[in-house]
Amino acid sequence: MAEHNAKAAGKKLPPELVIIAACMISMLTFGPRAASGNFQLPIMSSYGWGSDTFSFALAMQNLLWGMGQPFAGALADRFGTMRVLCGGALLYALGLVLMSISTTPTAFTLSAGLLIGFGLSGCSMSLVVGALAKLLPDNKRAMGFGLVTAAGSFGQFLFSPLSGGLIQSFGWQWTTVFFGVLMLSILPLSLAVSSAPMKAQATGAPKQQTVREALGEAFAHRSYVLVVLGFFTCGFQLAFITVHFQKYIVEAGLTPQVGYWAFALVGLFNIVGSLSSGYLSSRMPRRYILSAIYFGRAVATLIFILLPPTAVTAYLFGAISGLLWLSTVPPTSALIGQMFGTRYFAMLYGFAFFSHQVGGFFGVLLGGVLREATGSYGIVWGLSIALGVASALINLPVIEKPVVRKESVATA
Repeated sequence: MAEHNAKAAGKKLPPELVIIAACMISMLTFGPRAASGNFQLPIMSSYGWGSDTFSFALAMQNLLWGMGQPFAGALADRFGTMRVLCGGALLYALGLVLMSISTTPTAFTLSAGLLIGFGLSGCSMSLVVGALAKLLPDNKRAMGFGLVTAAGSFGQFLFSPLSGGLIQSFGWQWTTVFFGVLMLSILPLSLAVSSAPMKAQATGAPKQQTVREALGEAFAHRSYVLVVLGFFTCGFQLAFITVHFQKYIVEAGLTPQVGYWAFALVGLFNIVGSLSSGYLSSRMPRRYILSAIYFGRAVATLIFILLPPTAVTAYLFGAISGLLWLSTVPPTSALIGQMFGTRYFAMLYGFAFFSHQVGGFFGVLLGGVLREATGSYGIVWGLSIALGVASALINLPVIEKPVVRKESVATA
């Protein structure tokens, strides 16, 4: 059934145009979210808040994004991708606009946390990856995942200096309004990545796997659980750096511009890292790729915090982090598709992404709370290093084979 749906949806546009539209959506949704750290100091200055207040709202954004992802994935699997993308884009746009008038911590948490969090769960890269898993042939999936991930990275490269310049010229409030209006362009783009809704099972057809059976199968599968656990670290590291790196740079005595451009380098070099990861994921064991990425992040972070803070070390850290930033997505996505097929891919990847976002919640929240409590980000940098080593080891035992099912259950 999933193969039939993929073929039916794939007749609308050639794969190249589907990938281009998917890349545009990924770039647009990832950009403002990746630049959120640039807003921390201006917002704290406007309202006299501490880092913990800002961090709590962004931590909730990460958590609610992750909580909503499995449900958004299940809805996309059941009713098609386009409706979910449009709903998510509208929530994302509304959250950004309301941020500009959120003058209390509660209002800011509702707009920047709840609305944007649930909006991202419905229109971010994870939904696009799920659509590509259905729309692209097997030999193009891993590279398609890499291209979409690279596009998100380009959004980070583009929006980091763009948001910094707009904030300095027009203020952070007008910048969020502009970004909110920009998110509405996702609505027409969603037409190109629309996957067919799941069809009802015909009478007399072979028994199809249910949602409950798919979830039971996945969480009883040791390799899937290991991949999901490893993805926690990815979220912790990325969210902590996204939200707190700019503040860390300024507190180290460097200018905000150094932080903008160092973080822009993360996006630029992640294009190379994501494409390379997508290419390698089609040609070598994916568990080794994931292990190398997590260990590389741990080493790069250790060297960065031990060296004196300078513009050069910030730029080098940005470049190296970029090579390893979202390069976990292509092998993780490919592993899940390889294990379970594409029928429930969006939902199963959504649960993996939930683990990622729980990690992001703790990365952002601990970054703010421990910074206020200790006056330093040192403890959280140390946690990031330890988690990187742990995830490098966790991914090594992953078995890269399709799950064995009973013949009576027809699957994708």
